[in-house]
Amino acid sequence: MSATPRRWTSPTRRTFLAGAAAAGATALGVPAAGAAESVPTAAAALSTDVHIFYYPWYGSPKVHGSWRHWQQGGLTPPDALSSDFYPALGAYDSGDRAAVDQHMRWMRAAGTGVLVTSWWGRGSYEESLSRLVLDAAAAAGLKVAWHIEPYGGRTAASVAADVRYLAATYGGHPAYYRAAGRGNRNAFYVFQSLDIPDWTAIESVKSLGIVLTQTTDTSKAAHFGGMYSYDGIAAASLPDWSGVDRFCAANGLVWSPSFGPGYVDDRAVPGNTTPTVGRANGATYDRVWQHTLTGGATGGPPPWVSITSFNEWHEGSQIEPADATPPAVLRYQTYDGAYGRTGAAAETAYIERTQYWVQQYVARRPA
Repeated sequence: MSATPRRWTSPTRRTFLAGAAAAGATALGVPAAGAAESVPTAAAALSTDVHIFYYPWYGSPKVHGSWRHWQQGGLTPPDALSSDFYPALGAYDSGDRAAVDQHMRWMRAAGTGVLVTSWWGRGSYEESLSRLVLDAAAAAGLKVAWHIEPYGGRTAASVAADVRYLAATYGGHPAYYRAAGRGNRNAFYVFQSLDIPDWTAIESVKSLGIVLTQTTDTSKAAHFGGMYSYDGIAAASLPDWSGVDRFCAANGLVWSPSFGPGYVDDRAVPGNTTPTVGRANGATYDRVWQHTLTGGATGGPPPWVSITSFNEWHEGSQIEPADATPPAVLRYQTYDGAYGRTGAAAETAYIERTQYWVQQYVARRPA
């Protein structure tokens, strides 16, 4: 998204009951969301098969010269933000190296080895921060993949050119992701790929990158190297992804199902009708993780997973820490109660729970 949040195609089911989430987690043998002791505190090993969507599009007058994104929906930062939650770092700037370094430390603690950075084309604000993101990621031992967004004039040919550009410009950087066992190629997730009917042009860059289409419709995967879903609302309905997993495995594609802790964009898009997915004190996140780890064609985890998101604050899908005592100017939600945590201890609840699930994912992978 640029000025407005992402809009979704209609999944099979877009409603989600918090009570069902809690019951489902219990039935699946997941540690109870209210059990604080189930959240590990030890540092997790990184998994480069766990990807997380990252948004370097925020700006502030102090660093960028003006507000970016935080003011969306007619809000007045720094206290009134375009989000139903308030960041623990406040209304930060994506060009502030200190803030980005903290992001990397949190992702490192979560065990998410690859961040998929939102990229809006050459000359964009996000592109201007690419090297900063890469440098900060390298300092934390993380890798960077790319989320190619629907910038103006995007075509299949321009995306192929983007892959060549990104590989040539950043391919020598130590944080540039290279998938081991997959030709040491980076991953290029293409958001809203179905907007373009013919993707023949990306055949020319298969040696440079794994280009993933955003769909679960296997008939739309021609020319791509993988598939992903992004949509955390659809994931909350626990869709049957086994057919997609089976198709990708049979055709040499990578399947990277996406899911997140919840969804709410009421403040960013006043009056919208997009369904809200409540977090249910963490039960929602547990349930989609458990479903994903057991929902493959073989009953096991997929080759990659992609978390929506680290910091998409407009849509309330973030695992980035949220302030436990946000400004009173708006009625913000907090993570209070998540996994039995309260107050300041709850701020990092989703970072630590992600660490737990990454460990489960790694443990369940074939040796």
